[in-house]
Amino acid sequence: MSEAVAPAPGKGSRGRGGPSLRRRRALIPLLFVLPGLAWLILFYAIPIVSQVWVSTQTGNPDDGFVQTWNFSVYPDAVSEYLPQIGRSFLYAGTATLACLIISFPLAYFIAFKAGRWRNLMLLLIILPFFTSLIVRVVAWQTLLTDDGLVVNTLQAIGILGPDGRLLATTFAVIAGITYNFLPFMALPLYASLERMDRTLLEAASDLYASKITAFRKVTLPLAAPGIFAGTLLTFIPAIGDYINAQLLGTPNQFMVGNVIQSQYLTVRDYPTAAALSFVVMIVVLILIAIALRFVSTRQLSEAAAA
Repeated sequence: MSEAVAPAPGKGSRGRGGPSLRRRRALIPLLFVLPGLAWLILFYAIPIVSQVWVSTQTGNPDDGFVQTWNFSVYPDAVSEYLPQIGRSFLYAGTATLACLIISFPLAYFIAFKAGRWRNLMLLLIILPFFTSLIVRVVAWQTLLTDDGLVVNTLQAIGILGPDGRLLATTFAVIAGITYNFLPFMALPLYASLERMDRTLLEAASDLYASKITAFRKVTLPLAAPGIFAGTLLTFIPAIGDYINAQLLGTPNQFMVGNVIQSQYLTVRDYPTAAALSFVVMIVVLILIAIALRFVSTRQLSEAAAA
């Protein structure tokens, strides 16, 4: 009988790296995920839990706050500050639409026509971010002042009356939001258009499609991911903005961000401020979920085909 030959070192199942090697390979993706997961837990999950905890407390800044599970703060806060909440969504939605109308032709021109000037134009889009947000808003405040060049010019050509003004109006607040968040719309749009296969436009032309038809059935659907991403990146931070309303508007233009800022830092009604923050976040998440479902069912590539 022939003797059984023992497997040489490194030749067995373990040597071939069976369970231990597979285990190490399985841990590699986890190591890449852990930093992002830790970041989300530390700066997203924990603050949300803390916000919910604070929102259900009762008390005052002098005597302190105690946990009483006072969930009535949510309907009370919404009913009291419903105009500011609605104004925030209205201003953010209007500014997002304005950003899209301005950014699409701009991104299209940079992607298709700018040539060697492309990088310079992209730099000009992001150049305002090299200065502080407050500095940019104050610049708009100076630009729209009652005795400024813009108002005087509009009054001279009859668009504004002798007593007409732009500063401290709804127009000024929306214009400021649009200006400050425009790059968040323009850059995703440019990225989508720049990656577009130009031969598809040539094929549409060969099939006797007009430029309008080619834009509607080819360019717009392919740019839909950029439109969606730009809308999210613009709309979400615009809802919570309060600097533009504070410096370019009046209390009649205050948004929910102004209320939250005042409740936290001035009134120090932390439960109401936390409840308002949580309500706005939930509404935004619901809108995003609806939009994502709509986009997925329409398959993005067919979004503008009808």
